[in-house]
Amino acid sequence: MDQIQDPLLYASLSFIFVLLAYKLFFQTKKRHYKNLPPSPPSYPIIGHLHLLKPPLHRALHGLSSKYGDVYSLWFGTRRVVVVSSPAAVEECFTKNDIVLANRPPLIMGKHVSYNYTTIVASPYGDHWRNLRRIGAVEIFSSTRLNLFLDIRKDEIRRLLRKISPRVELKSMLPELTFNIIMRMMAGKRYYGDDVTDEEEARHFREIMTEVFEKGGAGNPADFLPILNWIPNGFEKKVKRLAKRADSFLQGLIEEIRSSKDENRNTMIDHLLSLQESQPEYYTDQIIKGFVLILLLAGTDTSAVTLEWAMSNLLNHPHVLQKVKDELDTQVGQQQLVDESDLSKLPYLQNVISETLRLYPATPLLVPHYSSNDCTIGGFDVPRDTMILVNAWAIHRDPKLWEDAESFKPERFENNGESQGYKLMPFGVGRRACPGIGLAQRVVGLTLGSLIQCFEWEKVSKEKVDMTEGTGLTMPKVVGLEALCKARPIMNLLSKPIDEI
Repeated sequence: MDQIQDPLLYASLSFIFVLLAYKLFFQTKKRHYKNLPPSPPSYPIIGHLHLLKPPLHRALHGLSSKYGDVYSLWFGTRRVVVVSSPAAVEECFTKNDIVLANRPPLIMGKHVSYNYTTIVASPYGDHWRNLRRIGAVEIFSSTRLNLFLDIRKDEIRRLLRKISPRVELKSMLPELTFNIIMRMMAGKRYYGDDVTDEEEARHFREIMTEVFEKGGAGNPADFLPILNWIPNGFEKKVKRLAKRADSFLQGLIEEIRSSKDENRNTMIDHLLSLQESQPEYYTDQIIKGFVLILLLAGTDTSAVTLEWAMSNLLNHPHVLQKVKDELDTQVGQQQLVDESDLSKLPYLQNVISETLRLYPATPLLVPHYSSNDCTIGGFDVPRDTMILVNAWAIHRDPKLWEDAESFKPERFENNGESQGYKLMPFGVGRRACPGIGLAQRVVGLTLGSLIQCFEWEKVSKEKVDMTEGTGLTMPKVVGLEALCKARPIMNLLSKPIDEI
């Protein structure tokens, strides 16, 4: 009898919750505004979720061609406004920059990001300004990044040594970026050879894999709260994940705090030294939040950008040759390219800019959230609306870019021409990515090193598959494989890093 009653109980509760959710949804939509953005027909409860086919940025672009550059959707019980033109983006992040300086309250932000207190998830206000100051001065400043130059160079050298005549880059590039960030933050390697601690590394990789799987703004439970009542539902899994992540990060802090090694020079060491004099600004939670955000925002994004860049170059050998010629002229084959050389390599920078235009690592940027009513493009946007900027669509708009779908780094040769709100791979406004300097160093030095040290070819006569996959960072569906042959400069890698 109990086996029958349990399903009946769940069915009854589910029916009640559906009615409550429908009532909430219907009442929310009844709020009166004079001129809301246009919207497609919606279904009760789920709103427009049925229209969101992957990849999401393409689905939203298709809707913008019918409903305009500013239109609204219902993601379950949440109103979302999608923006797809430079003029509307400029209005969002000039006139409405403060109103839209918040982040939507998502489940991952609540539990994994310490109740919305990290620099990415935090609402706009004094706490966020303090985090921004810490980040700008203590983490992302040129002075601070320069202290970790040898780490970036060493990890790139390790990558170059691992490359074989037929190489698969999809897994190797995230290993590079994770090791760079973790060595900067805690002095540890968790990927590839020579890991710091095998068991600790395995535990870290499991946590990071799960965090990336559950991250982003695409979890139905964020938009249909009723789903959080399901036994072992999304929020319960996120709570467990948050405890594991916090325990791991706290362990790192305690290990470094108790270390007797006076020669340690990691970011956590530095922040803990500041904690001694200003404990209210440099709490353990703030330090853990910075480590977490650097891992989430500074690893997969750079790895994906590098994979797209190499894929583009293999499909356009004349561009690849032009980059190689620039490297040979400006740096040569007697010394490895260094970060200080990047300013002398404008065409390499153009290749990276064109890659970010066509394949932005966050095609919809990080979502914004309105703290008050405002107007965008002449339309009323109510308070508590999630704002999605379709950067991918703007980057490929034929009205803004000549031959918009083609890979042409030459379009960026006029360095004096500002791209305004046409190009925004790192976001815009006061909530733009604060780690742009680190990303530019990692991507520029890695891509330059790969081209300087190897001759590259496709594995077949067919073009490299450029199909976009699903995920927050727009990965490739088919991981990049390539053929390569070492150039003479690879002989230098047997020398110590300070001699190269």
